[in-house]
Amino acid sequence: MSSTRIDADTIRRLPKAVLHDHLDGGLRPATVVELAESVGHALPTTDPDELAAWYVEAANSGDLVRYIATFEHTLAVMQTREGLLRTAEEYVLDLAADGVVHGEVRYAPELNTRGGLTMAEVVETVQEGLAAGMAKAAAAGTPVRVGTLLCGMRMFDRVREAADLAVAFRDAGVVGFDIAGAEDGFPAADHLAAFEHLRRENVPFTIHAGEAHGLPSIHQAVQVCGAQRIGHGVRLTEDIPDLAGGKLGRLASWVRDRRIALEMCPTSNLQTGAATSIAEHPITPLKDLGFRVTVNTDNRLVSGTTMTREMTLLVEQAGWTAEDLRTVTLNAVKSAFLPYDERVALIEEVVLPGYDAVLSGHDAVLSGHDAVLSGHDAAL
Repeated sequence: MSSTRIDADTIRRLPKAVLHDHLDGGLRPATVVELAESVGHALPTTDPDELAAWYVEAANSGDLVRYIATFEHTLAVMQTREGLLRTAEEYVLDLAADGVVHGEVRYAPELNTRGGLTMAEVVETVQEGLAAGMAKAAAAGTPVRVGTLLCGMRMFDRVREAADLAVAFRDAGVVGFDIAGAEDGFPAADHLAAFEHLRRENVPFTIHAGEAHGLPSIHQAVQVCGAQRIGHGVRLTEDIPDLAGGKLGRLASWVRDRRIALEMCPTSNLQTGAATSIAEHPITPLKDLGFRVTVNTDNRLVSGTTMTREMTLLVEQAGWTAEDLRTVTLNAVKSAFLPYDERVALIEEVVLPGYDAVLSGHDAVLSGHDAVLSGHDAAL
């Protein structure tokens, strides 16, 4: 098979899957401006273009805590039913416009209760908005399925409440769980009871780990709490002293051998100081070593990015090919919090035919569908 380089326009038309994306980090700038005016919240600027630039500049601090602080303004406009409905619906439509066919969006309902809504009402409202967006996207001929991950904030005391809501809404669009917030100093094991509850109730979960804290954070997430995926995980390379030689430590071997997906977010990792450049980002050597890496946006407004942009940066600055993009898309679908038969159908009926259709002029590099389970990653 040849190694096919492709441009941004072609990448935009490829089917994509995103597993790690925060609802409150992906609003449209114009929506933030309009909703802020309606609720009387002061913004750094009321010009949508200037606001978009402000977010990216503020997030480029190299500090995770300051990065998280940029969410003050998006959360301020997501405290009412109207704000939640609009932002959830637009979220889906923006994914569809970016060529995403499967998305998983996460948020912490406890952060949306300042306007009087209960956490359960927040979840119900967001699900209503997502459903409206999916219906509009399907009607426009760009269908996308979006599942929800509820987050508990690891530095607060309502993680178990959020886990209970994930169980309560598991048949109403909520497909999993996560803990988010400041990682260093707030270990995942502090919330072990919530993760044990989720396992008993058969609700899958991912955990933010290995971004602002190193191997102990990843070890806790996987070996103590039992996460099926790792949010970010860039510091897993600390257990691979020789990336070129490929000699893995015990934790890295466990993660690779068990096909635990790494939800990697290149631009966001640069902003928080977890990586130094796209060219040197750990995602490329980890991909080459056969880890189940996935490409994600994390926060589209805050990072000024899209799935198309993330993939284009990897092609232009890290030498990725069409085959690499297909591999990480398949990785994401294989690790999606969906039933097995739905993952298979998404691969066979949407992702691979979509790659074939878009890349038909590139020497048919993806023809035949014989690579569904090929290479380093032979298991769904």
